[in-house]
Amino acid sequence: MQVIIYSGDGLTAQQLLSSAASNFDITVTDKFKVVQLHNRHLLLPERYPRFTLLGQALGSVRLGYEALTNAVPEVFVDTTGWAFTYPLARLAGCKVVAYTHYPIISTNMLQRVLMRTLTYNNELAVAKSWLKSLVKMAYYYCVAAAYGAAGGFSNVSIVNSTWTAAHIRQLWWHHKAPIVVFPPCNTLALQQLQLDRKLKRLYLISVAQFRPEKNHRLQLEAFAHARQQAVQDSNHGDSAVLAAQLKLVGSCRGPEDRARLEQLQAHCRQLGLQDCVQFCTNVSFEELRSLLAGAVAGLHTMLDEHFGISIVEYMAAGKPAASSVVPIVHDSGGPKADIVKPEMIGRGARTTGYLCTTVEQYAAAITEVLCMEQKDRLKIAEAARQRAAKFSDQQFMQGFIAAIRPLISSHVSKAA
Repeated sequence: MQVIIYSGDGLTAQQLLSSAASNFDITVTDKFKVVQLHNRHLLLPERYPRFTLLGQALGSVRLGYEALTNAVPEVFVDTTGWAFTYPLARLAGCKVVAYTHYPIISTNMLQRVLMRTLTYNNELAVAKSWLKSLVKMAYYYCVAAAYGAAGGFSNVSIVNSTWTAAHIRQLWWHHKAPIVVFPPCNTLALQQLQLDRKLKRLYLISVAQFRPEKNHRLQLEAFAHARQQAVQDSNHGDSAVLAAQLKLVGSCRGPEDRARLEQLQAHCRQLGLQDCVQFCTNVSFEELRSLLAGAVAGLHTMLDEHFGISIVEYMAAGKPAASSVVPIVHDSGGPKADIVKPEMIGRGARTTGYLCTTVEQYAAAITEVLCMEQKDRLKIAEAARQRAAKFSDQQFMQGFIAAIRPLISSHVSKAA
C-alpha cells in the first residue's frame, strides 16, 4: 500500500520525518510520497478581512483541485476540516475519510452572533448592531448549509471529541453518526518524567499556540488577580502564589502570531507581571518535556476548545511517585466533555482538575493548587494520570484503524 501526503510547506519527506521526531517524538519507518501543493496560502484567514469563511471555503476547493490533479488516491483522508473538498474527491473516484478536529462553523458561533456577544470572531461593530448581526447570521447559515452538504460526501466521518461529534451531527447531512477517536498524545513518554517540586521554584505552565482564540490575556489577568488577592490576604501574603511564575509555551506561525505575542508581552508589563511571566516560543518536544517536569499546574483558557491535547499532556506528565501537572481549564468544549472528568479510584470518584470560566474562578483555582499540600495534589495526580491513559497513541491507532478498516479492506480485496 502506497501512502501519499499532500504538503503545502515545501518540505521533503525527510524534513517531515525530522519535524515529527523533534516536535512530537514520533518515529516513522514506513515510506511515503510527498506531493507538494502551491496554493495553501488560499486557506490563510488574513487573506480575507471580510467574509473570511467564504474566502477560505473557496480557497480550499482550489487547493483540493490542485491536490487531486497531482495525485488521485483510492482513499482520500482529510484532517484539515475543510469539507468543501469532499465532493471533488468523490467525483475523482475516491473514498473519503474525514477526521474533523474542529467544525469550521458551529451552533455555538451562530448563538453568539444571535445574542450579539463580543468575541475574537464577532467584533464590536457587528455585536452592537442588530442589522449587521442579522446579516452575519444569514451569512453564517448559508456557509453552514454548504458545509453540511459537503460534509455529507464523506464515506467515513471521524471526529476527535464528543463536543465535535455533537456539532457534526447537527451540521452535516450524513446518515451515519460520526465516530469519536480521541487524538494521539504521547502519554507514555510524559509519564517517564522525573518531577522534583521541592528543589525548584513553583510555576504554572500554559501550552497553546499564540492565537486569539486561545485567550492568553485571561491567563495573565487571572494570575495577576491571584497575586493581588495573595497580597491582600493576611494569611497568604507571603504564600506560594507570590513566589510562583507563569510560563507561556507556544508556537508562532507567522507575523500575525509574533505581533500578538508582542501585545501579550505589553499587557504583561501593564499588569506588573514582567518579572514573574516567561514566554517560551517554538520549543521542541524535549524542551516541552523539561518544562512540564517542573510545573505544578497547567492553564488552558480557550472557549469551546474541540479537544485539548495540551491538557492531556498536563495530566500525563509524571511518574506514579510524583505529581502530574494539575489542569485548570475552561468549562466548555472537549475539556469539559471528555478530559477533565471525575475518575474512579478505588471505590470513589476523584477530581482530575479544575473547570473555570471567569478571571475570579481561574484565580481561585490557581491559589488553591499553589497552596495545596503535596499529598492532596498527589491524589489529583493519580486520578489525572489514570484519566490521561485513555488518550494514548495506542488508543488512537486502534480507534482510527478500526474506523477506516472497511474502506481499506475493500480496496485490498479488489487489488487481490
